[in-house]
Amino acid sequence: MLAIVAAALSCTADAEPLKLRVQWPSAPGYVTPMIPFVPKEVYRHYGQSYTVEPIFIAGSSQALTAFAANELELPGFTPQALAFAVLEAKLDVRGFGQWLSTDVPGYGGGGFWVNKNDVKRVEDLKGKVVAVNGRGTAVGATAVLYLQKHGLKEGQDYQLVEMRFEAGWPALESKRVAAAYLNRPFDQPAMANPDYQRLFGMGDVFGRQETGFMVAKTDWIAKNRAALVDFLEDQMRMRRWAYDPKTRPEAVKVLAQVMKQPESALEDWVFTMKDNAYRDPDLKIDVESLQRNVDVLRQAGMINQAIVAKDHIDMSLAEEAKRRLTR
Repeated sequence: MLAIVAAALSCTADAEPLKLRVQWPSAPGYVTPMIPFVPKEVYRHYGQSYTVEPIFIAGSSQALTAFAANELELPGFTPQALAFAVLEAKLDVRGFGQWLSTDVPGYGGGGFWVNKNDVKRVEDLKGKVVAVNGRGTAVGATAVLYLQKHGLKEGQDYQLVEMRFEAGWPALESKRVAAAYLNRPFDQPAMANPDYQRLFGMGDVFGRQETGFMVAKTDWIAKNRAALVDFLEDQMRMRRWAYDPKTRPEAVKVLAQVMKQPESALEDWVFTMKDNAYRDPDLKIDVESLQRNVDVLRQAGMINQAIVAKDHIDMSLAEEAKRRLTR
């Protein structure tokens, strides 16, 4: 009997860490590509109970397709992606931790930038090309809904094109597009050039936007709860490390290396209130804001029926992680 117990304990100890394929659409909003390079005293469970494979997918709609095909464990969902997952893909999913919120009072905000010599008001985008990171994303929905409010219909009055965030400024500057969504640091050249202006942003459509949150299939969460709580505990520790004035320079250095950017392009604003992204220290999803975001999509006809957001959110894992972290 003792031999059986010992063998079972040995198998448990030797079990492979849970591999998490984690989607990210942009950095530094999403810190996912930093995870393998953060000091191990911060990510204390990394390599023990879990590992992370960061997977770049530009938009949440594309990530939903990969997620439904079991090519991802943790996509970064937007409100629209959550609604599509529930209503169209018929997936049983739960959001269980925040990646980032945007257009939060007191924080910086990205937006659609234009050359004001060519575009002075939204109506001037008629017949022109607007760049977004993907259709069905929060950014894509913002463009469609805001232009719709001003009487412009996609495909009829203007054209949407998809491109990565870092490609937006070169495309705008070369006039290949008339408007592009620029988040930090890619909005810095536009901010420095008096010929360009920010025309509108996500806050003008959604208010506070629950731009990205961690989602997984409900049965998979139950099966892997312990490793996920470890992952969330490390995420909370990482946020405290990144925002602590004493250790923030180290976090900026890691991020700069991952993004292949000079530290000088990041050090003045990232992980501060100048950032576009608000990262809750306890990974809390603002369910009231999420519901408002979904309601806007429903009212605009971008989803075919309402969903009750709180029915698809489970913050118990993050709450358990926080209790462990603060004991």
